Amino acid sequence: MARIGVENGLTDVAEALRQQGHEVVELHNENDANGCDCCVVTGSESNVMGIMDTTTKNPILTAAGYTADELCQQVSQHINQQ
Repeated sequence: MARIGVENGLTDVAEALRQQGHEVVELHNENDANGCDCCVVTGSESNVMGIMDTTTKNPILTAAGYTADELCQQVSQHINQQ
């Protein structure tokens, strides 16, 4: 399955993604996003840890306003498009 970066604090999202078989990487800084197929961040800051400044073609999803299940669906959609 895919390698998904998840910002620290999104435990429910990380667990749901693991249950779907994805490899989950905790995001502590922008370097942690390297090699991830997709990243999920809280959205509490406009540019969390500089991740949105990194040169990446992979999607960065904002968790604000979504349930863990909804985010898993979004991740699956983005992974299937790649």
